[in-house]
Amino acid sequence: MEKLNLIAGDWLPGTDWAENINPSDTRDVIGQYARASAEQTRQAIAAAKAAAPAWAQSTSQSRADALEAVGVELLARREELGELLSREEGKILSEGIGEVTRAAHVFKFYAQEALRIEGLSMASIRPGVRVEVRHEPVGVVGLITPWNYPIAIPAWKIAPALAYGNTVVFKPADLTPGCGWALAEILSRAGLPAGVFNLVMGRGSVVGEEIVRSPDVAAVSFTGSEATGAGIRTRVAERGGKVQQEMGGKSPLIVMDDADLQTAIDCAIGGSVLSTGQRCTSNTRIIATPGIHDALVTGMVDAARALKVGHALDPASQIGPAVDDRQLKTNLKYISIADSEGAERLCGGEVITRDTPGFYMEPTVYGNCTNHMQHVREEIFGPVVSVLKAADYDEAVAIANDSPLGLSSGICTTSLKFAEDFKSRSQAGMVMVNLPTAGVDYHVPFGGRKGSSYGSREQGRAAREFFTTSKTAYTSF
Repeated sequence: MEKLNLIAGDWLPGTDWAENINPSDTRDVIGQYARASAEQTRQAIAAAKAAAPAWAQSTSQSRADALEAVGVELLARREELGELLSREEGKILSEGIGEVTRAAHVFKFYAQEALRIEGLSMASIRPGVRVEVRHEPVGVVGLITPWNYPIAIPAWKIAPALAYGNTVVFKPADLTPGCGWALAEILSRAGLPAGVFNLVMGRGSVVGEEIVRSPDVAAVSFTGSEATGAGIRTRVAERGGKVQQEMGGKSPLIVMDDADLQTAIDCAIGGSVLSTGQRCTSNTRIIATPGIHDALVTGMVDAARALKVGHALDPASQIGPAVDDRQLKTNLKYISIADSEGAERLCGGEVITRDTPGFYMEPTVYGNCTNHMQHVREEIFGPVVSVLKAADYDEAVAIANDSPLGLSSGICTTSLKFAEDFKSRSQAGMVMVNLPTAGVDYHVPFGGRKGSSYGSREQGRAAREFFTTSKTAYTSF
């Protein structure tokens, strides 16, 4: 049965539809999902605009109740929805269930934040005058999300948008609509008035363009590629809209001579090739100092070779497939580039066949890399990790910071001096010490620097900056 779009409280067919294919088994059709037309997207925006005034004036308790209901249902159905996620995106089942659990926690967090929308009240510099600063919703927000976290990223955009009193037009990734639709179906039963939340599935060139160009969409939050983000930023800015963007990374992990070797190996491999490398925070640049370099490389290769690549729902699998044929081809293109650049392929890089037809490849470790190599500088979004050597700590930091991206970074060391200094000198939005760079908490800010991010931070209380606008009010007594 075709899954429909949600517009103004009604489930409506699209003018087109697409099959959702399981990358672990391309014979498995997960479902048929409606694609909205440009006109239907405009209808969804109009519905959100019409619903905005009343929702902005709704009580904080009504918002909190709706978000809490979503979180409770997600937790209750996390195994079912985790399996759906793993089928459509290719993450192993434990990661799929974990992501649904994270989405539930995000909704429950913002249910409480809806009750804590604070302002300021203070004396004026003039006698007999009182000043208030209020935080009010911006209006209609357009949310455009990627395929690699098809329920967690929608959650951390939708939940704060609603908590702070905005109405939503949500476009999930065309490649992974299943989780977006399932989340929308739950939201449709959470007590939200018609038009407050709208789901429009479909192509970015159609649905996304309408959201981005509409003067009735006050703000657009986007997670995706740098190239797409740049175009969105220009078009929204031209009409005076508000923009928030997360666009990728090429995160470095420095490994110092004094690091615990097993911790470093676990961070280097766990933070890079797990989840098939399809995380924007993955530490795909490993920068090792001479005293630990060789042992680290040996350990990384052994660990990568030991990983079992297979069907996402197979309990024995540790890495699933690439999300689709196009991503697999991109991975293989960068393997060819790395080989031609003179990097030493230490393991992996080959397509794998399994019992089911899917987009499988071996996790890949490259050695003898330099920071000017193309495969080291550009985000691959596959299970490929590159090891570089630095003469000392200062050179390692210089290499780590020599990137057009700055989402996340990390260091493995037992030295408090190195750890504290790196937290200060790293040119990234998030810094990890003795942890993989992929792995964040939902109650604190998420975001990067340089080409990785634009606008205010996501998650935690920092989300208020994007989803509200401040108003200063003066009262004479």
